[in-house]
Amino acid sequence: MQRHGKHAAWSDLLAALPDVDTGWTMDKGRLIAGSDQAPTVALQKQLQGLIPWRKGPVTLGGVAIDTEWRSDWKWSRIASHLDMSGQDVLDVGAGNGYFGWAMLDAGAKSVIGCDPTQLFIHQHEAISHFAGAAPNLLLASTLEDLHPALDQFDTVCSFGVLYHRRDHFEHLKQLAQRLRSGGRLVLETLILPDRHNTQLDAPKRYANMRNVHALPSLARLLEWMDQAGYENLKCVDVTPTTIDEQRSTKWMPFHSLAEALDANDATLTIEGYPAPLRAVVVARLGRGERLGSG
Repeated sequence: MQRHGKHAAWSDLLAALPDVDTGWTMDKGRLIAGSDQAPTVALQKQLQGLIPWRKGPVTLGGVAIDTEWRSDWKWSRIASHLDMSGQDVLDVGAGNGYFGWAMLDAGAKSVIGCDPTQLFIHQHEAISHFAGAAPNLLLASTLEDLHPALDQFDTVCSFGVLYHRRDHFEHLKQLAQRLRSGGRLVLETLILPDRHNTQLDAPKRYANMRNVHALPSLARLLEWMDQAGYENLKCVDVTPTTIDEQRSTKWMPFHSLAEALDANDATLTIEGYPAPLRAVVVARLGRGERLGSG
């Protein structure tokens, strides 16, 4: 993987982080890592060097980071439907690894995340500096490039990834390749607010994003998953994304959801499509499907 132009600066920043008493906890959805201390201006400036911070909220060494996403809200909608006890989990498109800490807090045995974005890898390293050793790893990799031996997870999570894939069916199959026989997929993705079996194909932009491909209705999404070999499909949540859940902050000072919605009608994107609506589907991989996947 080619190194980002800021790689050296980010590495220097991480090397200069202060020594702290490590440890971590989740407090009402906020990841708090590092010793209980008053934040310093110097540390705040160091952590601002890793902007934009997207998943959280997190507090590192006393510095509260107000991330773009209230990822704790998403997790609260999902967690009540999952028993994480003793689970080995793969988190695909993990970002800075926030959800991994939430999963460990909920009883997971281990979490391996994968994400090719180098900034997020550095953010995870910063979090780990304060949290200390924990079974929450983040690999600088796409799902497709993960080592083949990583293929016996109890749970695989794919949050906000499917609509960025040109071939949705291939992504679902790739997720299946990483599950043990009978394992569980937790899929969160954008859907259309349409009760019919339909989809929106590859708009030039959707909500200001260029890399959005097919957006299905819930019925079409469940059909895709059924065709990919998943069973016991259960939609556990459908929630519109609001500008309170995804927004610009001083830790993510760029355009966010507010700039992606029609100024006169928040039910529409600026392109005239239905505003973001997200579904969470929990499913099991058919045992014959896993055994026959090679």
